[in-house]
Amino acid sequence: MALTSLWQDRHPRSPLEASTPATLSGEHDVVVVGGGLTGLTTAVLLARAGRSVLVVEAGHVGVGTTGRSTAKISLLQGTQFSRLSRRHPDQVLRRYAEANLEAQAWLVRFCADQQVGIQDRPAYTYATTALGERMIRAELKAVRTAGLEAEWLDEVPLPYPTRGAVRLADQKQVDPCELLEALSREAVAHGVRLVEGVRVRRVTGKDPVQVVSEHGTATARTVVVATNMPVLDRGGFFARMSPSRSYGLAFRTAEPHVDGMYLSADSPSRSLRDAPGTDGASLLLVGGNGHKVGAPVSEQQRIEGLREWTAHWFPDAEETHAWSAQDYVPHHGLPFAGPVLPGADEVLVAGGYSKWGMTNGVAAALAVAGQVLGEQRPWADILRPWQRAELRGALDTAKLNGEVALEMAGGWLRPALHPGAGTPPTEGQGTVRLDHAGPPTAVSTVDGTERRVSAVCSHLGGVVRWNDAERSWDCPLHGSRFGPDGEVLEGPATCGLGRR
Repeated sequence: MALTSLWQDRHPRSPLEASTPATLSGEHDVVVVGGGLTGLTTAVLLARAGRSVLVVEAGHVGVGTTGRSTAKISLLQGTQFSRLSRRHPDQVLRRYAEANLEAQAWLVRFCADQQVGIQDRPAYTYATTALGERMIRAELKAVRTAGLEAEWLDEVPLPYPTRGAVRLADQKQVDPCELLEALSREAVAHGVRLVEGVRVRRVTGKDPVQVVSEHGTATARTVVVATNMPVLDRGGFFARMSPSRSYGLAFRTAEPHVDGMYLSADSPSRSLRDAPGTDGASLLLVGGNGHKVGAPVSEQQRIEGLREWTAHWFPDAEETHAWSAQDYVPHHGLPFAGPVLPGADEVLVAGGYSKWGMTNGVAAALAVAGQVLGEQRPWADILRPWQRAELRGALDTAKLNGEVALEMAGGWLRPALHPGAGTPPTEGQGTVRLDHAGPPTAVSTVDGTERRVSAVCSHLGGVVRWNDAERSWDCPLHGSRFGPDGEVLEGPATCGLGRR
């Protein structure tokens, strides 16, 4: 069952009249793979500069992470700056802040020009424990080192006990699907070809580069892979980022309960913001309870935990929507925006936004478009892959890949300990079995139909786990997700699970 975000419900899919049929063909200056915030912003920037651009989206605009985000256009980003400060010198913190400032300013101008609704709100990172307080005091120091004028609050305007907060004034929030629709219109108005419903299988060659799908091939001088986690295995980005899944709920309330955008430093995380209601009522958005994709947890229980917490502290809140989103956290804390391999400027990648894609995603688009146009931003070097700064995340990379190796071994071992076909799973459930010699089988029952597919992820051979909230098969290695019938829902996998 696909959970639908508040934003996706408000903006149901309505393909643009100017959108091309679902085939790839032709020669272009640039092909952009991915129709989220980064991909569409990149397309707009390049098309405005006179480049011929093709955007290829596997689903439709708004179906991915951008359309499921909390859409906080904020430079105060939880404990991101203090995390960076433990790995990088002060100059990197300042450049990271500059990148996000320029991205925020670009978005504010764009929203004003395109009449996209945007609200001014202060941003807060708050604590509820002694450990959390130490974390946010470190965050305040790091944010100020980066040049941002944040302040400390002893009293936080929330209905539950806290131990202080860091506050940054004049931040922004938006409806991300409204923003994506405006970017799509602007792109098409400047001649961009937008192809939806086509999944790119591979990118090959050089001068020109070929973008290959099951529905044709297009060529370009430059290809930008803006899928957050690159769908190309070259560069090994799957081994340099950790996939994370978190949850969001929207509630109708009689009056606004929060005056800004809040995020806890403590775990489990709690994210709060308001949203204008379509009928004049106020909406409260509650998020958090994140975990690694494919972890041995009940996703449905994570959603229920948010519901119970909200009912306790906001008893008048009436739920309207529930959804989840997927993000990727790079080992060294900085986003990627640059060549997929050293010297391979014909294929560029962008992603790894650590859950702060509304600014980092636009910063990546500005950096990538600047490289294509020969207009390098002064801060863009900190986002380029294959730099020395990545070495500062080497220990995290080793730990991450050690966990991946253990999960790989455990995933293949668990079904072998419980062989046999057994009875079909109950409605809405799935299980992995070793019901014949060879790889294990993933069996699920959804809407009364039993389906059997290979339990082995088509990306790099991890054994999938059942997601009981969205009724999907999720790979714990690198975050690929599949429907009950094996169809790819999210990459880096580009091919589905084989049917049994």
